[in-house]
Amino acid sequence: MAGAPEHPPRNPTPPDRGLFSARTRVMEAGDVARALRRMAHEIAERNHGLEGVVLVGLVTGGVLLAEQLALVLSEFEPSPPPVGRLDVSFYRDDISLRRVLPHAVTEIPGDLTDRVVVLVDDVLFTGRTVRAALDALNDHGRPRAVQLAVLVDRGHRELPIRPDYVGKNLPTRRDEDVKVGLDGVEILRQFSANDAADPGSSESGAS
Repeated sequence: MAGAPEHPPRNPTPPDRGLFSARTRVMEAGDVARALRRMAHEIAERNHGLEGVVLVGLVTGGVLLAEQLALVLSEFEPSPPPVGRLDVSFYRDDISLRRVLPHAVTEIPGDLTDRVVVLVDDVLFTGRTVRAALDALNDHGRPRAVQLAVLVDRGHRELPIRPDYVGKNLPTRRDEDVKVGLDGVEILRQFSANDAADPGSSESGAS
């Protein structure tokens, strides 16, 4: 996708406990809309229509995107796919290291057996969330196929997982965060006053 030119980093916010935050906007709302439209057409084309296709958004970032994909698909397909949501918190292999959202709810539209499930997420990073989602899907039937759609693939994979549909490949550093919304995509990075004085020193901070 031909995205909008990257803007220079915004002015850092005032220091918080010695840290600054810098934001770089890499996609605007129009870029996100075009990426979702292209992905929707790819989903319909690859599956020869939408019969038996179910979109499942991963809580939390993938739910809104799955709903938006279904909305776009309804513009050119007579029967848009049903949309569900999947919370994988208790299926993760790093559950002891992450905060579990008590309000997250899994809602799957019927038995998934023999259906094509398109998992939808906002950002693909290490791949561990997707691995957990594959385990969680086993509780809801045996899909004929599982495909993966992500708006942003930021790299740094730890598992052999590759998306089928990608809005934007976005090289990042491990110490950066990627924020995704329908209004755009931003890269966030925190750095200390010492890093600001010596930009090269922050390169060693990646974990």
